[in-house]
Amino acid sequence: MADLVYPPVVITLKTFWKYLGLKFDFSGQENLPKTGGAVLAMNHIGYLDFALIGTAALPVNRYVRFIAKKEIFDHKIAGPLMRGMHHISVDRSSGSASFVAALRALRSGEIVGIFPEGTISRSFEISQMKTGAVRLAMGAGVPIIPTAVWGSQRIITKKRKPDFKRKKHPIHVRFGEPFIVDKSMDVDAAEAELRRRMIELLHGVQAQYPHSHVGQWWAPVRLGGTAPTPEQVQLEWEEHQREKNKNKEQE
Repeated sequence: MADLVYPPVVITLKTFWKYLGLKFDFSGQENLPKTGGAVLAMNHIGYLDFALIGTAALPVNRYVRFIAKKEIFDHKIAGPLMRGMHHISVDRSSGSASFVAALRALRSGEIVGIFPEGTISRSFEISQMKTGAVRLAMGAGVPIIPTAVWGSQRIITKKRKPDFKRKKHPIHVRFGEPFIVDKSMDVDAAEAELRRRMIELLHGVQAQYPHSHVGQWWAPVRLGGTAPTPEQVQLEWEEHQREKNKNKEQE
């Protein structure tokens, strides 16, 4: 497919990264296929994750087609750019069309990026995951590449004021070893294995991060940070759902 929009967007992003003074540590690019399809299964900690991971894949001359929520495609500015870069829209109320589109992209040799957690993890740990990444890899017969990003949450993430000041934040992205899930495997077991690999990869990246995590809002409790625990995030979500259902009943 023709890529007329992706190259100028890449140039713009690189200029933005330079303005922010980001210090990149990209590793594992040798695990990305030079040709052919693959699923990138990525942790999700900030709104810039997709752009930073896409940047990390550029040295092997691959563009990643990211699966993103429909609301981004509906935006009057972001929407045309997302479509021009051949990213894939997902409507959470009905994901079948996006699944088919992602399968088509994989079978045509594209790398497709997906956040199995479905949303940003406010605990900055790997939260519960959906099976979409595993099902896509099974359906297309392509490898899954676990991918970890760390540091992006310090720039812009959920429920925090963005910080676009030039601070030379370290940004780490690591592509893990690919693995194959074939159609004979149990989906839940394959998803559990993917989650295990993603956790192991993320912990490795965090261990090499040059800044201390102790006392930092952007670090998980496990590393001495002050982010909400996974249990606290779950309780907040359950309370939000109760309020949401209550409001619907009153309408």
